[in-house]
Amino acid sequence: MSTVSAALAALADLATRVGEDHSDEIDAVAVMAVDVLRNGCKLMFCGNGGSAADAQHLATEYVVRFKRPRAPLSAMALTTDTSGLTACANDFGYEFVFERQIRALAKEGDLLFLHSTSGESENLLHAARAARELGVTTVAMLAKGGGRLRNEVDRAIVVPTDDPARAQELHLAIGHMVCDLVDRAFAEEA
Repeated sequence: MSTVSAALAALADLATRVGEDHSDEIDAVAVMAVDVLRNGCKLMFCGNGGSAADAQHLATEYVVRFKRPRAPLSAMALTTDTSGLTACANDFGYEFVFERQIRALAKEGDLLFLHSTSGESENLLHAARAARELGVTTVAMLAKGGGRLRNEVDRAIVVPTDDPARAQELHLAIGHMVCDLVDRAFAEEA
């Protein structure tokens, strides 16, 4: 078997395991997201590196569209304001870049998605704690056992891998599944 074939087979095996072990939880997260949006609140997303790109990608699926015609849904990525991120990192420290935005922009009833392959990023830990103080529900997409972040959120979906690339691939797939279920709910109402 070639290296490419082996890597894709390993990814398929991991996806199958996630489907078997987490499908009910993924459905529950989608129901949470639908409820949050129907209640006039918003979805927020954050992460570092490739996970930041996933955060932006997924927020856009809600605001613009995913698969079906529907009204735009309230979602935002906390990873896109370069002036805010760099000012906060410079003035207060990088560990506060998401916390400051949550304290400024979040309200009780919102839903925050935190994407992390390690579950150890200080800025995500601070974000989760600030969200809890404000009554914002939190969902983390994690790997490597979930790290400390697993215990700081309301729901954690932990992909059973230590490989950051595989984790990010599955986090994006899970995010798309949640979005598809939300998309379906709002398209049926349109």
